[in-house]
Amino acid sequence: MLSYPSGMTVSSRALGMLADALRHHRSERATRWRKLSPGHQALLVVAYLRKGETYADLACGFQVGTSTVYRYIREALALLAAMAPTLEQAIEVASRKAFVILDGTLLRIDRVGMASGRDRAFYSGKHKCHGLNVQVIADPIGRLVWISPPLPGARHDMGAAREHGIIDAIAEAEIPTVADTAYQGAGSTVAIPQRRRRLDSDTGRYRRLSRDQKEVNAAHARRRGPGERVNAELKNWKILRKIRSCPGRADELVAAVQTLTIASA
Repeated sequence: MLSYPSGMTVSSRALGMLADALRHHRSERATRWRKLSPGHQALLVVAYLRKGETYADLACGFQVGTSTVYRYIREALALLAAMAPTLEQAIEVASRKAFVILDGTLLRIDRVGMASGRDRAFYSGKHKCHGLNVQVIADPIGRLVWISPPLPGARHDMGAAREHGIIDAIAEAEIPTVADTAYQGAGSTVAIPQRRRRLDSDTGRYRRLSRDQKEVNAAHARRRGPGERVNAELKNWKILRKIRSCPGRADELVAAVQTLTIASA
């Protein structure tokens, strides 16, 4: 197998944070010797998350065994997931913002059981594929505040947000929030675009929005733009473009990416 040098668009702060966490973890366990230093182990894990490399490719590039790569990645993911913020911490951060943006996105996955219809809960009719629903909170300039644990892709954004307690937490803290029409009925603190009016009884068609309503929707879309950019940046972590692990392990991947993304900001 051949190996070659490559690069990644990841902040050195994120790499240093992970290396320090691994170094502290080794010190607590009194580890005497490892094949890779904490810095090289951190680089291996970031390459796995950012580039979506397989264990075999990483083993070749770092000149270690495949089983060693697996252990190093599992160890680092657990540390990163433990450092991910909770919803309470995210709400505390959000309360200091002028407003926040709430949006849902689908993470595709192909490791779902097809027998006895077990995959149905993960099939998104909107996206026509299997996936996981995550709720993303971003600030007005496009920085990540929080990512929810994943739920099956068939879940509606509003239902997922309520299940995670996001809607109640935002309402209790009275945080102005911008969202799309999927969050209709979320309360007075969540602003959504103007929807089309009811059917005209004479023509049988939806009544058009007024000029003022269209301008309001355009302004609303501009405010939601940074949140859409955060969702797009999450997919730059190629491990999330199509998750190869089982759904039960996806929450650890999402939390690990969240920790590194916030550290990079």
